[in-house]
Amino acid sequence: MTVIRSLMPYPTGTVLGAVPHMVESGEAYAAGGGYRGAGDPDRLLSHLADAGLRGRGGAGFPVAVKLRAVRDGGGAPVVVANGEEGEPGSVKDRWLLRARPHLVLDGLAHAAVLTGAAQAYVYLSDPYAAARVRQALAESPPQVPTEVVETGHTYVAGEETAVVRRINGGPALPAAKPPRPYESGVGDRPTLVSNVETLARIALVAARPEHRHEISGSTLLTLSSAGGPALLAEAPYRTPLRTLATVQGTPEASGALMGGLFGGLVGPGSLDLELDRSALAGAGTALGCGAIRFLDPGTCPLAMAADAVDHLRAESARQCGVCVSGTAALADTLRQLTANAAVPDAAERLQRWSSGLAGRGACGLLDAAAGTAGSLLRAFPGLVRAHLEAACTACAASPSSGGHRLVVAVPQVMDRPARETRPSAEPSLKGSP
Repeated sequence: MTVIRSLMPYPTGTVLGAVPHMVESGEAYAAGGGYRGAGDPDRLLSHLADAGLRGRGGAGFPVAVKLRAVRDGGGAPVVVANGEEGEPGSVKDRWLLRARPHLVLDGLAHAAVLTGAAQAYVYLSDPYAAARVRQALAESPPQVPTEVVETGHTYVAGEETAVVRRINGGPALPAAKPPRPYESGVGDRPTLVSNVETLARIALVAARPEHRHEISGSTLLTLSSAGGPALLAEAPYRTPLRTLATVQGTPEASGALMGGLFGGLVGPGSLDLELDRSALAGAGTALGCGAIRFLDPGTCPLAMAADAVDHLRAESARQCGVCVSGTAALADTLRQLTANAAVPDAAERLQRWSSGLAGRGACGLLDAAAGTAGSLLRAFPGLVRAHLEAACTACAASPSSGGHRLVVAVPQVMDRPARETRPSAEPSLKGSP
């Protein structure tokens, strides 16, 4: 089960909205200030730049810079709402498309105006989110032609070049770079590939520019652990990790797996870090897509690292030989360590691979695997040696899940208030993965 909670000190301009467990209709969205037109595009761009809004897909690139690059790329640009959520511990994008599709579509419409785009796409793999988006398009037909493109759910399918390849009719697999999509993307035209939460915040800034700093200054998070229910939360930046662990139900956390599988492991000393891009980077980690899995007292950090790398090995696109062999070597060594069956130089091997494999794949998957191993050695330096010397009782009590225990269920979303009707019969709207 995944619950929803706002940690915001003010109610205005939040992505969660007033009733996050309900599907928001087009009528309700418009009544709340949505779909009012872009007004002066240059003014909205100025507001986004002034607010310092960054992308919420993982890389955190400045939104206004990306919009201007697509606008100035020439031709007839394309805009894409990227709702393909590959990280197993993240649910924010699927929830957003299921519960507030009009907010995303409004942001996509603003992005089209800001870039001069003549075509828009919503890209996702969740069939129930796709149904909500199609319903929203029927309720409020867009000014720019908008198509829903579905894909298979994989870790790499949401990478921006994979998005472009799939929309162009090919496989959802990463492509060589350059060119980047903003230079040449869908149909060889300049293409904005933007995370759906990013677009939602563009729409909020357009509707409430006076609150642009507050809108930019918060983010959606998926918080989880083995010891309590997962939590979809909206929180201000600069919230301490320790506060988030307590809110999620893991007050005695001994560390965390950060950024989905992108930010690596951090130890107990890092829990006083705040949600701040510079502070997290300085500590060798990152917020990424906003998924944080806390280490409860009964979870071994090495087992969590093994689960993460196991998942990445299974999700490899198998386009790069170094990725296939590298993720396999990392996963096998970590799994052998959890079983007290690793070779004596396992620590040295992990250290060598963690530094030597980064940057050698076509996408970020191999980087995530290498980074997870390296972060384990940094955050818990004596742990590998301890697993070589004696069997770990925590690992023995919780054998490998192949990464399945990292998966978080999407919060329940209903068609109308619970007092008026029963929850939707769609199975994955009742806590589906």
